[in-house]
Amino acid sequence: MADQSSGKGRPHHRPAPRTADFFAAFAGGDADPERLREAGDRAAHLLVRGARESGDADVADRLVHLADTEGIEAIAEVWSGSTPDSLAGCLWRLYLLRSWVYADPAGVAREFEAGRASAQVARVVAGVADPPGPDQLRAMIDEVLGGIARGDFADVLFRAAAFARVVATGRAGLPGTSDVGVRRMLGLAEQLEAAGHVELARGLG
Repeated sequence: MADQSSGKGRPHHRPAPRTADFFAAFAGGDADPERLREAGDRAAHLLVRGARESGDADVADRLVHLADTEGIEAIAEVWSGSTPDSLAGCLWRLYLLRSWVYADPAGVAREFEAGRASAQVARVVAGVADPPGPDQLRAMIDEVLGGIARGDFADVLFRAAAFARVVATGRAGLPGTSDVGVRRMLGLAEQLEAAGHVELARGLG
């Protein structure tokens, strides 16, 4: 994250999409949308299946910060239209969840705190430190994404799903929260959990 202590008054610029830096390498430099989607699928397969086989200690860190280095817009361009039961679709949802947490960690912490008493099992699975403050939430979501390289991908999906379910429960109980926001987070939780079961049963493609 940029150091804002010395940037008083400086306008914030969102990172520009840099699709060519990562995904275009899989498409052979072709900007055709269909080829780009195919490149995204190949990249997702490499990231998930190749990460644990690489033996590179820095892979987990690169996975966590992919959205920072490439830009969430670039990731959205190639992965956001993928189905929830695909590797690319799962990665999009995981990075989207991380972007939400980083955009409003205090708000997410408040929602998680509100929901954890009513979603005890999901709270335990999510594995957020107690008390769940903004720093703990950021650390948790980065740990989940880092688990792609260090652990079982199904576990990554189940942890992320549990976290999203606790947040959805918290949103439902807080005043002023729209039903759309609750349904969106609950839908994300259900998609990630379902994908986790597919991964266990036959492996996501």
